[in-house]
Amino acid sequence: MTVTLPPDYRPRDDEPFMNEYQTEYFRQKLLRWRGELLRESDETLQHLQEGGAQEADIADRAQTETDRSLELRTRDRARKLIAKIDAALMRIEDGTYGFCEETQEPIGIRRLDARPIATLSIEAQERHERLERTHRDE
Repeated sequence: MTVTLPPDYRPRDDEPFMNEYQTEYFRQKLLRWRGELLRESDETLQHLQEGGAQEADIADRAQTETDRSLELRTRDRARKLIAKIDAALMRIEDGTYGFCEETQEPIGIRRLDARPIATLSIEAQERHERLERTHRDE
């Protein structure tokens, strides 16, 4: 069952958490983001296929290779992000979206709006970051 959102709908803290409107809002937001990343990926692939001409000047060739390398790294990051978006969409389907993987408490509307692929509450994320810093400093 698909819910039709009012055109100006924005999730609010004073409505039930992950009600059908919020769930649909985040589903659409994730699908739009995924679509943008896939379009950018297609454009990059097309650009890389067109860029087959060899540069005569060694400095130009080096710049071209640096640019291609940067594009490929960016696309790799986008590919990983698409996997996280897909995982978030699966969580929407199974009803676990919006809840912290660690505490099972709601992550929070503002955090999800800013980072719709979030899997941890702010408190749990800060704990993880502190632990990472502690172990990195050892």
